Amino acid sequence: MSSGPLLVLTFAASDPTGGAGMQADVLTIAALGCHPLSVLTGVTVQDTSGVRELHALDARLVAAQASCVLGESRASAIKVGVVASAANARAIAAIAKERDGAPLVLDPVLASGGGDRLADEATLAALRESLIPRAMLVTPNGVEARRLTGEKDIPRCAARLIEMGARYALVTGGHENGAEVVNRLYGREGLVREDAWPRLPHEYHGSGCTLASAIACSLARGVAMAQAVYEAQKYAWHALDAAFMSGHGQRIPQRFHGRADGPS
Repeated sequence: MSSGPLLVLTFAASDPTGGAGMQADVLTIAALGCHPLSVLTGVTVQDTSGVRELHALDARLVAAQASCVLGESRASAIKVGVVASAANARAIAAIAKERDGAPLVLDPVLASGGGDRLADEATLAALRESLIPRAMLVTPNGVEARRLTGEKDIPRCAARLIEMGARYALVTGGHENGAEVVNRLYGREGLVREDAWPRLPHEYHGSGCTLASAIACSLARGVAMAQAVYEAQKYAWHALDAAFMSGHGQRIPQRFHGRADGPS
């Protein structure tokens, strides 16, 4: 009898559009052949144009969801997105500590793609003090990296994240200028790899969730970090290239059309 697919646990807030958040994680993990375990951290009111409300779940409920599902299932990797509150960040860090063998990918979502803030100063502090030190990889965009570290220079931002305890930092370039999106992976030894992708012409809802979840799937399979990051970028680029409109705002990535044979 088959042992079944690898399990990837995601902590995230809901997104009724299916473009980002928990729904994006579940779609990505399933599209890449793993099985998603999901713990809800908050409920949003949003469409593809922006987030109108974010309501954090009680940290006790977040911990209870995770403890219950992990009581019978073993996650091969953990992905964390919107934590919704400082208390939730600390609760997730405590759960991750108990399962230290599973690599944790932290996508520190501080704002929506439309710019709506999703983390207050207390949550930022909890990310720095509790979750970043537990992360195998942190995947901020340039704006998030600067806000988390207080630095302006991207290499220095990455160095600060690693000083906080993350083993690796992937700083993505979607919010920077240029004809290409340049993503840089840093480790304790400095720059590990740099990848440039043709900049696609639209705005996308859930691109960061897609990338981080794809990396978690590769790490669950035991792929080395640099290769996992490259494979996930290829998958995410094609998911964005095949994105579709479901409303009047940002495009939604087509996760089941993402391929691992991206542009050279």
